[in-house]
Amino acid sequence: MLNYKAIEILTSENARCRNKPVAEAVVQYVRGLKIAARCIVTRGVAGCYESGEMATARLEILSFNMPIRIAIVVPAAETERVLAGLDSLVGDGIVALHDLQVISHRTRNAFFPRQLKVRDVMTHSPESVATGSPLSEAARLLLSSIFTGLPVVDDRQRPIGIITQGDLIRKGGLPLRLGLLAEAGQDRLATVFERLTARTAGEVMSAPVTTIAEDRPLAEAVEIMLGKGVKRLPAVAADGRLTGMLSRLDIFRTVMREAPDWKAFTAQKIEVDHLKSVRDVLRRDTHTVSPETPLDEVIRTIDRNDIQRVAVVDTAGRLLGLIADRDLLRYFKQGQEGIWRVLSKIKPISTQEACQGGLDACLAATRAGAIMNTRLITVREDTLIEEAIRLMTEKALKRLPVVDENGRFKGMISRDSLLRTGFGQSA
Repeated sequence: MLNYKAIEILTSENARCRNKPVAEAVVQYVRGLKIAARCIVTRGVAGCYESGEMATARLEILSFNMPIRIAIVVPAAETERVLAGLDSLVGDGIVALHDLQVISHRTRNAFFPRQLKVRDVMTHSPESVATGSPLSEAARLLLSSIFTGLPVVDDRQRPIGIITQGDLIRKGGLPLRLGLLAEAGQDRLATVFERLTARTAGEVMSAPVTTIAEDRPLAEAVEIMLGKGVKRLPAVAADGRLTGMLSRLDIFRTVMREAPDWKAFTAQKIEVDHLKSVRDVLRRDTHTVSPETPLDEVIRTIDRNDIQRVAVVDTAGRLLGLIADRDLLRYFKQGQEGIWRVLSKIKPISTQEACQGGLDACLAATRAGAIMNTRLITVREDTLIEEAIRLMTEKALKRLPVVDENGRFKGMISRDSLLRTGFGQSA
């Protein structure tokens, strides 16, 4: 048996809390606590009140202000927390408390609440460009944004295409990804933007673009994103105007805001179905190198790996650090043109072709241990995906290394894998 409490509120349709019906205010309050509580509202068919007022469905004149019963079932340990906020909500009614012996409590993990619409989650009033806008303008906007996709609109503000980082690299001639470009000096940036000015957004954009109506369910938008393999969707109003952008980051922020503490639920002996952990999304084919691996070999390993980074491990397989192209850039002086050619050719490349002057000897002589990033955020295999999402969102990470209880490297997780597994468990 589980020790629970039942909180019962007897009120009426006319009862208000800050201009809302009391029942609506109570439901929102209980939901916002994110605890293992269920709340049910029922409307009576007849009743009477202390004032002598009556309500009955049999007489039309008395069919207003029907009685309302609100029942909240909650683990006993959470009772005081619930009651603390109810007093200010229920200005007209009776609040009662009962002991309740519960045989079992089962619930199901939900990635996000099903009632959410795209407009509840999307980034409103996003930046956009016209088809005739210089490509340099699009690149500047993307460089200053946390998003890697920019909608292209017509003269009526309707999305007709989208420009992504990939479009800028493949079709626009951007020499390397925006994250690295942001660390370049102003002279180098000015040169890149000057080269992009000759082309327009319309020439480079991906079209047609898939959009989503802002009043559609969020679940529908996620299905489209996963089905089409896109990272973001322009959201439109009924007349087709661009009103927002929905990205994976928006969805993850929603998960962070809405998800309860599932671990606390299980600690209370509540059976939670469809809980998923990092081991369910773990990608185990991530390449590793030792601290003594030369950098020319590290670069070739990064080129062969679509994760675009490599883990450095010791002889026991313990994770020591990570190396990405950004670490190469920070290690070598920006004045060495050879390293920029190495980074801009991540395709794969031949290191001997890309390295110039003394850089090839430097790459061969430098070891992975000297350049690796050791300030790591990691998760364990048994970490719930909601916790992994929270870490990746708060720290602006696209990938996260996974280790076991002894610090041994097990693989990597990505935003895409988290979205697929999280949504798949609740769809």
